[in-house]
Amino acid sequence: MTQQQYPSFSELVRVSARIGCLSFGGPVGQIALMHREIVEQRGWISEEQYLHALNFCHLLPGPEAQQLAIWIGWKLHGVKGGFAAGLLFVIPGALVILALSILYGLAAQLGWVIALFLGIKAAVLGIVVQALLRIAGRALQTQFKRVVALAAFVALAVFALPFPLVVLTAGLTGALAWKLRPAWLGLGAVSPEKAHGPRPWGASLAAIAIGGVAWGLPLTLVYATLGPHHVLWQVGLFFSKLAVVTFGGAYAVLAYMGQQAVQSFGWLSTGEMADGLGLAETTPGPLIMVTQFVGYLAALRAPAPFTPIVAGLLGAALTTWVTFTPCFLWIFALAPWIERLEHAQRLRAALATITAAIVGVIANLSLWFALHVLFAQVRTVAIGPAQVMVPVAQSLDLKTLGLAMLAALLLFRARWSVIRTLGATALLGLALGALPG
Repeated sequence: MTQQQYPSFSELVRVSARIGCLSFGGPVGQIALMHREIVEQRGWISEEQYLHALNFCHLLPGPEAQQLAIWIGWKLHGVKGGFAAGLLFVIPGALVILALSILYGLAAQLGWVIALFLGIKAAVLGIVVQALLRIAGRALQTQFKRVVALAAFVALAVFALPFPLVVLTAGLTGALAWKLRPAWLGLGAVSPEKAHGPRPWGASLAAIAIGGVAWGLPLTLVYATLGPHHVLWQVGLFFSKLAVVTFGGAYAVLAYMGQQAVQSFGWLSTGEMADGLGLAETTPGPLIMVTQFVGYLAALRAPAPFTPIVAGLLGAALTTWVTFTPCFLWIFALAPWIERLEHAQRLRAALATITAAIVGVIANLSLWFALHVLFAQVRTVAIGPAQVMVPVAQSLDLKTLGLAMLAALLLFRARWSVIRTLGATALLGLALGALPG
């Protein structure tokens, strides 16, 4: 490919819709799909531009594949293209998850549904561990980063420190390490910063102003009409905060979401959180769409003054809005600075250290899921300032343990895909549910 080709807007819409409907497999598969469709087959974006944009999206909070789709549209057709590519990437999966959330809310207590999701929950354990190993292999190249990951795990699993505090501390530690011991970070050298024309302050400030108003408008309406104690206000505010601190992808989000949605707000159980992740794994679009499942169930169970279904739909819509609107804000505000940010070494150091801490976050998620899915009873034991989760041995679910071991074999030894593994364990769970005892 020697010459870059530029599509018409209708061509961009058509290909973006295709990507949105086929984007299974989490961020790795989605990024590979966009590369094949946009770079290899059509030549709309060069290899260098694509890699620079991908590195840039890794610096931002939120789902990197979603932001990369927005950037591709923005690069090809400005703001109009960014909206088209970004919306078409997320809408197919959002509609599917919404339909599945409604069915789940209606049928969650039926015996066959419980049995079906027994297998899904077991597979989710293996999927989370697979994500942990994949991210650790990419992020922990130096001893310093491995220490950061371990410290993050201990801070969350033993001392129950808040996820945002862990992320902020990691970022500050990385910036300080770059100043004192840059070799600890293993980032490699980049060329000195070069001039890239006038700084695009006007476009960035306009995007921040418009995007900020759009982001906050639904929350303002909820606060004015329903007040600060309504579940919709709590849902909207919580997922807005989540959108700002979710470096490291959906699995990092799940750790903080589980800590708050399950333990603090009581919107759903740990098992239901695992069910939601299983549903999100089987649908196209960003894995972070699991947030819509949580928002739906939270509002469904505290519906007043609406009917349960209406409240659930409002909760799902509000959650999706405050989760994905910031993605457009980040890209439209910061994409014009992409070449300059490539040379922001201290920022790169901070984000690399945050990524290392995310490994500890996902390790904590793995432990938390494993204990609550495999054991019916888990106690929290206080030892001074530490709080350690201890399972009750007699409450071990042998069916779930067996399915989890099978899922691990299929994922790690047989190298089955996530969707194939989920399907197999779900059917086996259904069969085991029909057995007595």
